[in-house]
Amino acid sequence: MRYQHTIAGHTWQFRDLKDVMARATPHRSGDALAGVAAGSAVERMAARLCLADLPLQRFLEEALIPYEEDEVTRLILDRHDRAAFAPIAHLSVGGLRDWLLGEQADEAALTALRPGLTPEMVAAVSKLMRHQDLILVARKCRVVTRFRNTIGLPGHLAVRLQPNHPADSLSGIAASMLDGLLYGAGDAVIGINPVSDSLPLLSDLVRLLDEVVQRFEVPTQSCVLTHVTNTMRMIDAGVPVDLVFQSIAGSQAANASFGIDLAMLREAREAALSLGRGTLGDHVMYFETGQGSALSASAHHGVDQQTCEARAYAVAREFQPLLTNTVVGFIGPEYLHDGKQIIRAGLEDHFCGKLLGVPLGCDVCYTNHAEADSDDMDTLMTLLGTAGLSFIMGIPGADDIMLNYQSTSFHDALYLRQVLGLKRAPEFEAWLQRMGITDGAGELRRIGSGHTLLQGWPRLGAAA
Repeated sequence: MRYQHTIAGHTWQFRDLKDVMARATPHRSGDALAGVAAGSAVERMAARLCLADLPLQRFLEEALIPYEEDEVTRLILDRHDRAAFAPIAHLSVGGLRDWLLGEQADEAALTALRPGLTPEMVAAVSKLMRHQDLILVARKCRVVTRFRNTIGLPGHLAVRLQPNHPADSLSGIAASMLDGLLYGAGDAVIGINPVSDSLPLLSDLVRLLDEVVQRFEVPTQSCVLTHVTNTMRMIDAGVPVDLVFQSIAGSQAANASFGIDLAMLREAREAALSLGRGTLGDHVMYFETGQGSALSASAHHGVDQQTCEARAYAVAREFQPLLTNTVVGFIGPEYLHDGKQIIRAGLEDHFCGKLLGVPLGCDVCYTNHAEADSDDMDTLMTLLGTAGLSFIMGIPGADDIMLNYQSTSFHDALYLRQVLGLKRAPEFEAWLQRMGITDGAGELRRIGSGHTLLQGWPRLGAAA
């Protein structure tokens, strides 16, 4: 099949489907670094017009990364549901955009369509969309997951309480955790990024989180974000693990750079399920992704970074996670140079993940050497809240003192809830009211020194 389009008498030609996809992508520094970006705005538009006319069926006929070489490609094509695809099988990429924006694409129709969509189809249509299109369609998608509470309900926004510490101090982590709970954060997960890979220390962190959850009967889940092999070792040792974490990417080679493959993820999920720790559901996995991860590992196969990211959501979808989080600006300006690129990437990721049926949250963040600031993050956070984002991060002061990047704070979640009328996970909201942290309307109450949470909090000074 020839890939070309003529504008003002000049015919732009593209080598293959992968080339069309890359050159149709809104400009970003990572694609320029990889040498796959369009050379001009006119070439980008020619690629988009070419892409808009391509039949969706083409994505089932031409794999961007060869089937024989890549287990993610095999997962995508082997899991594709022809019956679910049938209602849109006659459409082009541009036709799919029109269909998604129409009234017929309601929540039920989008849910039924998920198994029939491939990440490449979803990435392709996102390249033709304005910001408002990405928001409108994502808002119609509903992905609900459960472990000890319910995440993803309409009109709700959860928060991952992220009490990291640069020395893995148990008392420092406990202080940040207490701070977050008193601000009503933590319904998505209480999750620690540890500095150390020491199994005894990792086990102590898991036990600390479990002690808090069990002592105060908090209807949430905990996670220590270490490599999946460490988590499996802790499960084997009887450590009270809730969720299994792993960073994932959109190609076999990129996942290999993380030290994982699909078989390892299946083994980890089965190990976590065997513990039976969920009270409402059995979604036991927590994944993180980010545009540029495949390129940074030289494992992108010439595919643009946004399409690689969408392919990572096929990996996530396979394992029915409780949470999947695009850490949108963390990888740095080499891949997303400024606030404009970060905002676009966050909206694309949320759209693609939700359309594929992945419970997507976003770490609305940037590193200090990117051309971005807190105003950009306010913009992206507000747009994603409007689009129906599942969860954001909650970090003391929005400044992660261990990972050294800027994210969102406990106050940011309060802002989103007040402006957009969003609620916490219902089970967690009820707990906050029982504990006297919030009132019947979900607003924070003044906390006195005799509060139950303060009086019963673990004393960890000796373990710091």
